[in-house]
Amino acid sequence: MSKELAELVFPNIDKTPEYYEELYPKRNLPEGAMVTRFAPSPTGFIHVGSLFGANLDRRLATQTNGVCYLRIEDTDGKREVDDGINLVINGLKVFEIEFDEGPKGTEGSNGNYGPYIQSQRKDIYQCYAKSLIEKGLAYPCFCTAEELDVIRERQEKLKIVPGYYGDFAACRKMSESQMIERIKKGDPYIIRLKSQGSMSRKIRFKDMIRGIIEFPENVQDIVIIKSDGLPTYHFAHAVDDHLMRTTHVIRGEEWISSVPLHVELFKALGFDMPEYIHTPTIMKEEDGSKRKISKRKDPEASASYYKDNGIPKEAVIDYLMNILNSNFEMWRKQNPHADLAEFKVDPHKISSSGALFDLVKLNDVAKNTISFFTADKVYSEGLEWAEEYDKDLAELMKTHAEFTKNILNIERTGTKVRKDIAKWSELRDNLEYLYDEVFFEKEHEDEWQSVTDKAEIKAILDEYMKVYDAADDKDTWFGKMKDVAEKLGYAREVKEYKQNPENYKGHVGDISTVIRVALTGRKNTPDLYEILKNLGTERIQKRFARI
Repeated sequence: MSKELAELVFPNIDKTPEYYEELYPKRNLPEGAMVTRFAPSPTGFIHVGSLFGANLDRRLATQTNGVCYLRIEDTDGKREVDDGINLVINGLKVFEIEFDEGPKGTEGSNGNYGPYIQSQRKDIYQCYAKSLIEKGLAYPCFCTAEELDVIRERQEKLKIVPGYYGDFAACRKMSESQMIERIKKGDPYIIRLKSQGSMSRKIRFKDMIRGIIEFPENVQDIVIIKSDGLPTYHFAHAVDDHLMRTTHVIRGEEWISSVPLHVELFKALGFDMPEYIHTPTIMKEEDGSKRKISKRKDPEASASYYKDNGIPKEAVIDYLMNILNSNFEMWRKQNPHADLAEFKVDPHKISSSGALFDLVKLNDVAKNTISFFTADKVYSEGLEWAEEYDKDLAELMKTHAEFTKNILNIERTGTKVRKDIAKWSELRDNLEYLYDEVFFEKEHEDEWQSVTDKAEIKAILDEYMKVYDAADDKDTWFGKMKDVAEKLGYAREVKEYKQNPENYKGHVGDISTVIRVALTGRKNTPDLYEILKNLGTERIQKRFARI
């Protein structure tokens, strides 16, 4: 191909690849530093798999003193939504994932390797496409959709690999003069790569998770520039990852089959290949088998699910780290209060099979995470969530701020730490029965256990109020509980009752359960002694009086 054809195709492109090589020089970074990128389309939807990948991008760059940048791949306008870039940026900020370079939404961008939005890089892609035409490695294709359908039908009948290649690549066989003539006539066209691959040869490449992988070479003359002048994903990714000096491309395993094409593109363009890390697909178990987590079927497939339900960002990231690196769970157990940055991600410890997403396990991780929060942190983060999602609860929390914090502080220190909250959407159930304005408005189905006779319940409550003193320490308080039990015919100790059940009505645990249910309507609550102290004598009497 000659410069004449290239100039006819791209008459407005006056820059050369050498110009852009100088404009975007190699980065001056420490040895071993990784340059990673998160490159979503601006659809506004952040899939949990994207969150998984973005977290890995950020961790690897940070721990190697490298760079993690955001690139917006918006060359497919059909998928774009209004304010999509801000939705991506703000959606990831929720999980404290931010970037060293890239778009800042309405604030422009940050970094010396931009533009970081592909639709703003059109001239760059066309420059490199023009260079490929000059070298005889790309050509204009005039095939219509109908002609491509005919080719596909022939291939289906012959039961051979579909696509535009070899003898099926009709426009590849055109002479340069024919191409020039058709362009001058105004015939529409796109630009294709002129593949140098052969089905009889293979490529070998190393994936940091899967090791050495072999594939047949690419033979497809893929589209690199569409009819609107914008690049396809494959071509843009090669140009951008080179010029932005990406060292490690982290992406889902569904892209593995595209590597032969990307190898050929990098070779044709004269670029060094980045290293590839193809992460496992996020899977769900269903009816005894595994399937890919689905945006349509699974609400937890969307990153917004976690904010909406009030699952703390620390818990979500810790859980993703669990399924990312096999040694993370043990590290977290040994370092429960450590900053996540202290854990070094090892790509070689990432499973090559599907990463199983388990909401039950996430729930456990979230409970454990919240158990290490201070009462002030639980209150402030819970209130922030409630002000957006449960305004009535937010008003109660603000009206009774100190009382709420005190209740949330129960069993937050010592060897027995409460693990009854997995997400802020559970706060209402954990708090509302302690607010009088809610407690006395509701009809209660009290969860009485062994003792159900109303007269006996009243006798226990009356006797208990005779001895209750808010100033008692916990041992004294429980000693008095035992005294009440003994006076009313219940065993002071559970083991005494078990040894001779015929001698007693029950045991001290039955007494404490009656008191707990009378106070709260529930059989399970945080520490009863602390609830009594926080409610105070007047409220205790008022609650007992309803029975």
